[in-house]
Amino acid sequence: MLKIGLTGGIAAGKSMVAARLRELGAVLVDADALAREVVEPGTVGLARVVETFGAAVLTADGRLDRPGLGALVFGNAERLAALNGIIHPLVRERAAALVAAAPAGAVVVQDIPLLVETGQGKSFHLVIVVDAPDDVRVRRMADHRRMSTDEARARMNAQASREDRLAAADVVLDNSGAPEQLRHAVDALWEERLAPFALNLKEQRIAPRTGGPVLTAADPEWPAQAGRLIARLRTAIPQDVLALDHIGSTAVPDLDAKDVIDLQLSVRDLDAADRLAPLLADAGFPRWPGIIADKPKPSHPDPADWGKRLHGNADPGRPVNVHIRPAGSPGWRYALCFRDWLRADAGARADYVAEKRRVAGLHGVDKSTAGYAADKETWFTDYAAPRMDAWVLRTGWQPPSYADDAGATDGGTGTDGGTAAGPGTAQS
Repeated sequence: MLKIGLTGGIAAGKSMVAARLRELGAVLVDADALAREVVEPGTVGLARVVETFGAAVLTADGRLDRPGLGALVFGNAERLAALNGIIHPLVRERAAALVAAAPAGAVVVQDIPLLVETGQGKSFHLVIVVDAPDDVRVRRMADHRRMSTDEARARMNAQASREDRLAAADVVLDNSGAPEQLRHAVDALWEERLAPFALNLKEQRIAPRTGGPVLTAADPEWPAQAGRLIARLRTAIPQDVLALDHIGSTAVPDLDAKDVIDLQLSVRDLDAADRLAPLLADAGFPRWPGIIADKPKPSHPDPADWGKRLHGNADPGRPVNVHIRPAGSPGWRYALCFRDWLRADAGARADYVAEKRRVAGLHGVDKSTAGYAADKETWFTDYAAPRMDAWVLRTGWQPPSYADDAGATDGGTGTDGGTAAGPGTAQS
């Protein structure tokens, strides 16, 4: 199933989005509704709230006095933390049961007001943030909830900042305009991204990529996007992973590239890579069939040293390659060294962009990027290799080592570390 985390600041319009996604076919798990459910009369949750805050938080008929409790905790960080410590674990437990009961292939949307504050974003395939400017939200709370400006801002200040929510978002839905504009945006998101993503997940299929190479201007958001992907992968596959790194052109500031995020997942051996395949597929990264090695380079010609696995993203809205290589192997070293060399050498970056634009011009009408990647090989061998060698010797660059992994520790650097591995599909 496709797991979506939906959040937004108070009065941003999250409930409208949740309702529309349910109409379109999503299974909705509403954290606010669950938060009410877990403190109904007779529940453990209500008993704990009364134990912590006193019987004054109850109404005459024994129910929770929500406005009274809200007035007690909002604006008081210690009391709010105590309340959250009671409610959040109970809500998560109930939400997990509802998610587990959803059918295979479903789009499961968890509506979580405090998703960012509680650090739950890494548990979802995507995080959707419904956004509106602070002044718009204050006006809505005054108009529809009869709150004063001070009350509205106190509620907003008890949540994550708008900036923090946007930083956690894979998708931002702007709700600063008319309701029908938001509805159209949700419908387009469902049709173009969520429904295809869910089907790809169910069928363990990488989202189709068609057309030749298209270079775009360097996007300062690429590292943040890679960081969110890495956090999700670490959550989905806690075992057998030595490291996860952002590599390729999108990992180099100010370098124009194809809009594809490349990640390198370091393992001890390819047996570990194969064990991870089902977990990666469930996390949204099925395996590319038939890709089992990088292309050997003359300085290290033994094909047996070039084994790898490659996974791609099932999400049609964000192309991603996950290169799984044994730590210490030639391809593993090259991917890290090439990235670091380009980060350090402005001249190398400029020359690489020029080469990419030249080759992209030759393959603009292609139906894939295979020819583009193949035609860059000569540049890597004849131009990049000797210059990267010189940079490694001059700077003493070394790849990471892992004390519990002999292959990685003994990988070495020097000239061999600079030229032993071809880029394969790692460099966009």
